[in-house]
Amino acid sequence: MKIVKSRARADLGPRAAFDGAALIRAAITRQGHASIIVATGSSQFEMLEALAKEPDIHWDKISGFHLDEYVGLPITHPASFRLYLWQRFLSRLPLPIGAFHYVSAETNPAAECERLGALIATHPIDVAFIGIGENAHVAFNDPPADFETDAAYILVELDDACRQQQFGEGWFPTFADVPKTAISMSVRQIMRSRAIVCTVPDERKAQAVRASVEGSVTPTVPGSILQMHENMTLYVDAAAASLLNRE
Repeated sequence: MKIVKSRARADLGPRAAFDGAALIRAAITRQGHASIIVATGSSQFEMLEALAKEPDIHWDKISGFHLDEYVGLPITHPASFRLYLWQRFLSRLPLPIGAFHYVSAETNPAAECERLGALIATHPIDVAFIGIGENAHVAFNDPPADFETDAAYILVELDDACRQQQFGEGWFPTFADVPKTAISMSVRQIMRSRAIVCTVPDERKAQAVRASVEGSVTPTVPGSILQMHENMTLYVDAAAASLLNRE
């Protein structure tokens, strides 16, 4: 695991996007196309904005996947991750992406997991842009996360800490409105990515960052699994890195 620290959140996203864009360009040069994963949430605002502005990326040669979506939430809901990705990323690209495979969990989430699993099996991921939650989750793999399943997408129950984060970030009017179930890309599927760009700003993530970086690898700290990846870079600002002992 490589750690890149920025003084301020405003510098963090562009740095992660710059490095991630280089990985995308390299994949396209190497094989003529690329497949990527993109995350959502407030931690990804600056990174996605900067990534969409990165020059000389052949977006028409890229296939994209995203990490998770709430079960039963319509795409028109302000908290929908599909809506988020359209508004904050895909609609801002300089040309249409070759393909983007949204997670739709409105009607038949089990069938959607199977559909997406079959798709991603034919698209080895070159770059995964992810974050770490306040409870150290990756995607919606809340603790204790399933480190063993080979399924690419799974149905998960969201714990109260995860739901509180979604409410605290302003996505829902009340805590009770936050859904309790979701489709999530599995831990093993994320770890199959050739490279991982993990962007984590803010002091409220500091404890999760320390546990993920300096603690034991354990399902009770899902982000700790990232220690095992051969090409994973963690981008943190000073606030998120404030509890780290290692430089």
